[in-house]
Amino acid sequence: MKKTLLLLTFFIGLMNVTAQTLEELKATLSIQKDSLKAAQNRVDATQNKIDAIPGWKKGAFGTIGGSISNFSNWYAQKSPNNRSGNLGFTINAFANLNTEHFFWRNAGNMNLSWVKFDDKDKPNDNTKWREATDVFNISSLYGQKLSEKFALSGLGEYRTTILNNFNNPGYLDIGVGATWTPIKDLVVVVHPLNYNLVFSKTDAIFQSSYGTKILVDYTRQIKDISFKTNLSMFQSYKTSNLSNWTWNNSFGYTLWNMIGVGFDFGLRNNKQEALKYYVDNYDPLSTNPVPTFESINNKLQTYWVVGLSYKF
Repeated sequence: MKKTLLLLTFFIGLMNVTAQTLEELKATLSIQKDSLKAAQNRVDATQNKIDAIPGWKKGAFGTIGGSISNFSNWYAQKSPNNRSGNLGFTINAFANLNTEHFFWRNAGNMNLSWVKFDDKDKPNDNTKWREATDVFNISSLYGQKLSEKFALSGLGEYRTTILNNFNNPGYLDIGVGATWTPIKDLVVVVHPLNYNLVFSKTDAIFQSSYGTKILVDYTRQIKDISFKTNLSMFQSYKTSNLSNWTWNNSFGYTLWNMIGVGFDFGLRNNKQEALKYYVDNYDPLSTNPVPTFESINNKLQTYWVVGLSYKF
């Protein structure tokens, strides 16, 4: 009986000690969390002071994605014996100068990808790597500040493809107007005096014209997350057939050191490019009429890439 009472007393005491230790550990953890939060606030405050110092701010991040596959006697699919692969990457870079009286913002975006499909049962099929995504864009924006959020500005932006049909077409926008920066890292450009110069071997389809240029760009890094969204629009004064817009988006999340995962997607609407595609694929022996701006189906252009990311 005495031994039972002693064991019971021991276990009750042990439970009390464990409970006290657990409460003490929770209290210590709460204090440590508060300390970490305070330290992070000090780090963020110092970083904001650094960002506010006039001077060049430069950076870059990108996404790499790819896969390879091989099938043998996989009868459930149309091509049971094949080798295939895809490879793509995206790079976003910027170099910005911000002073008390003016700013100069420079940005570049490149998205390239290739695909390959080899049907081993068809010896004459195309087994070469072929271009799938081909996007190249650079821009330079200069602004003379009227206030902290408004500026008179001039913009030069060039867009084309570089793997295939380089500068055919190529678009160069040059114009002046105003720039609004309502919050940090967000830039809204409206240039009613803009000339959209189009380079192309097909002058009957691609034409240069005057119009309004609108550019919205937001590039931000929050701890391990980097993202960029860029909307570039041109509204022609001559005809809506010459108008176009492109919206590119990039996201990156750092998992370890500078390596992480990334996701990129883009949307585009360009009736001139759509008409060129239909004309290039038109069969002259067909009884259908020759494609025109009014007859074609101008579908929304899209692309996306998922893969590993690397932040420079």
